[in-house]
Amino acid sequence: MKILVVEDTPMNLELATDLLEAAGHVVLPATNAEAGMECACREQPDLILMDIGLPGMDGLAATRALKADAATRSIPVVALTAHAMQGDEQLAKEAGCLAYLTKPIETRTFVRRIEAFLADSKTQPEP
Repeated sequence: MKILVVEDTPMNLELATDLLEAAGHVVLPATNAEAGMECACREQPDLILMDIGLPGMDGLAATRALKADAATRSIPVVALTAHAMQGDEQLAKEAGCLAYLTKPIETRTFVRRIEAFLADSKTQPEP
């Protein structure tokens, strides 16, 4: 599967990339929302992992833009964030995220959870 990872922290991007590639997935990296949205439109990944706390346009605004665009609205987005305050998960879901994962990444379960989101997204009706 092709997974777009939008993450501005190099160490987090490298960890997610290494874990996903080791499981056989193709990772498309982007370090800001604008690059992520462009990549999503061009590459049509199977899933997007979207950091919420991005510089410039944040991940929630980027997710709303992706969901408003006919070319990218059916791509599932999973929020990947250090924001773990009460209500943050609800905000992510209202923006169009399928799910919400908090950082730091739990390396033992990360790939299994991402693959479960991929499987779930294939059974969901298109928006």
